[in-house]
Amino acid sequence: MQVMKRIFWCCLLLLSVLWWLAEQPSGSSLESFFGFRALWMQYSGVLGIGVMSLAMLLAVRPVLLEPEIGGLDKMYRLHKWLGITGLALSLSHWLMAKVPKWLVGWGWLERPVRAPRPELPADSLQQLLVNQRHLAETIGEWAFYAALVLMVLALAKRFPYRWFFKTHRLLAVAYLALVWHSLVLMKFDYWSSGLGPIMLVLMGAGSGAAVLVLTRRVAISRQVVGHVNDLAHFETLNTLALEIQLEGRWAGHEAGQFAFLTLHPDEGAHPFTITSAWIGDGQIRFMIKALGDYTRTLADRVRVGDPVKVEGPYGCFNFQGAARRQIWVGGGIGITPFIARMQALTQTPDGKAIDLFHTTATYDATAIERLRHKAEAADVRLHVLWDACDGQLDAKRITRLVPDWREADIWFCGPAGFGQALKRDLRAMGLPRGRFHQELFALR
Repeated sequence: MQVMKRIFWCCLLLLSVLWWLAEQPSGSSLESFFGFRALWMQYSGVLGIGVMSLAMLLAVRPVLLEPEIGGLDKMYRLHKWLGITGLALSLSHWLMAKVPKWLVGWGWLERPVRAPRPELPADSLQQLLVNQRHLAETIGEWAFYAALVLMVLALAKRFPYRWFFKTHRLLAVAYLALVWHSLVLMKFDYWSSGLGPIMLVLMGAGSGAAVLVLTRRVAISRQVVGHVNDLAHFETLNTLALEIQLEGRWAGHEAGQFAFLTLHPDEGAHPFTITSAWIGDGQIRFMIKALGDYTRTLADRVRVGDPVKVEGPYGCFNFQGAARRQIWVGGGIGITPFIARMQALTQTPDGKAIDLFHTTATYDATAIERLRHKAEAADVRLHVLWDACDGQLDAKRITRLVPDWREADIWFCGPAGFGQALKRDLRAMGLPRGRFHQELFALR
């Protein structure tokens, strides 16, 4: 989280400083409301299209940035922050453009007297841009309306995922329209300053990413087709276990990583943690909890032999760290990355002392027995807590059962609120910063 926050604020600060140096606003420009309005229109426009460009770049899942940001789950969280910030800046930009005109029309504000525009050569680039101003303003306004609706739908949790998957792609169209709006209406003098090249790179890269999104070529080199080789339904746990036989080249994965799984093209790709270690046989496994509208239907819809598309692997939840002790916490279906890691440790032990806490609201004796066998084979000390009998897991219980917890790296996968509370309490009790690792993955 700290890395994401630093990246987020550094992006805003860098664009703000570059704009300030390019504009060099004077005190006189802030003496009148319309002087301030002109400055804010340019500043909010530069900052808005800048953060939207960064958000669009992250939408194509650039794996080279995963180590720097902390994984695709963190990347998507940053993408969301940038998108919301861009929308807020666009809203303020629109209000500053519209409200003064309304106030002038109602007679509540006096229209300023503008000096005549300087004469420009008819064939100059600047004159060409001036001629496109009205069209660019109209396109930008309607693109803003479209982006506003699409962003609200994306943030609405009740909006079905299959429709989110289809409509969210249309934001790329709105973005391209806003790029044109920005190219025409950004102050011409900015292009010859340090801000100009940065904005050109951002909008150029963002436009390329938008084209990839619209042509459905995002991460196409990381996609492999296959088929369902085996499946098992654990009714007590309401969980479906899938074994996929890949038919193309899979680069391999580390325990704890996830992949996007497309079982039904009309529904789109969903991210699921891979629950098997990679041994080069072309088989990977997933355990899918029936938590949403779509996953609740999988037990009835999926059959052995069904075609599948797998994209990945992604994520930095890879159990790496210098500490010789680790504490794992898997809440419910969050046990999946730890199953994969235990399989990997069975093949290649790393000599670390590991305690695994698995909390579950539903107790399935068969599944727990399988988990115990995997833990014994990997030399992992297992603690199973059934909520109805053992109560909720908290920081005090962990520190009591693992006396040297301050020397441990803690890896958590489970409900976000549970993880945040655990991290807060452990940090308050003395856990060093950077020792708590948590998946934050959420597409919305």
